[in-house]
Amino acid sequence: MTTPDSSDTNGTDTNGKSDTKGASVIVNAIAVLRSFTADEPLLGVTEIANRVGMHKSTVSRILATFEQEGLVERDPDTRRFRLGLGLIAVAGPLLAELEERRVAYPVLRDLTERTGETSALMMWEGNESICVEQIASRHQIKHTAPLGARYNDALSSSVQVFLAKEPEERVRSLLLSGAIAYPGLDESSLEDYLLRLKEDSSRGWAINYGESSLDEVGVAAPVYDHRGDVVAAVLIPAPRFRVSQERLQSLGESCAAAADKVTARLGGHAPGTRRGER
Repeated sequence: MTTPDSSDTNGTDTNGKSDTKGASVIVNAIAVLRSFTADEPLLGVTEIANRVGMHKSTVSRILATFEQEGLVERDPDTRRFRLGLGLIAVAGPLLAELEERRVAYPVLRDLTERTGETSALMMWEGNESICVEQIASRHQIKHTAPLGARYNDALSSSVQVFLAKEPEERVRSLLLSGAIAYPGLDESSLEDYLLRLKEDSSRGWAINYGESSLDEVGVAAPVYDHRGDVVAAVLIPAPRFRVSQERLQSLGESCAAAADKVTARLGGHAPGTRRGER
């Protein structure tokens, strides 16, 4: 006499059905998350459904669950969805092992100790600069860049660092499409901005002196890998009242020196130089 075990009276493998259904739900959920891209971070239910080939009601249920868990969030103006900061918690173990983050931490700690200002490590994802590490200033009044914070303002110093290493046509496309925010952009200001990026590269660090936020100053400098590609940026955000034009120069130089240290610790070098020359 045989025992039905995991089969029902009709000989159907009910466990197999359950496993298949569960796997399908997971695959669908992953497909919804992957539908968001750096170029198109805001999507509606219909757009996602069309991309992943699912019914709108199914997508809506998945998004509702994700929203409860903080994995997506709804834009208050458009009511479309974007990825949520809850994903940072999921990515925590990855961040802990991220080489740039691990290598930069002691350098950032020393930078904050010497300047008295917050320091952060930023990385680039498509059209956004993302904070993956920060050491907060000990001052009561300070500016911070918490883990997972994203910036796509063209005048942000870290965004400038990353765009300065992009092909000019790519920069034009990002600004003209609105993927990188630049209020009041016209042909003249676009040309001025491209010139500014060249000056950033020549100087070795970028400046945002109260341009994206009146009360904040930011300086940022590039971190390079062994191929000479920009893989991160060191950022110092500080309250504007504490940063004179003279101190701005000092902060910029300190930021660039810190970025050079991270580059060296990664075994990297700036384009056109050999290791140890910077």
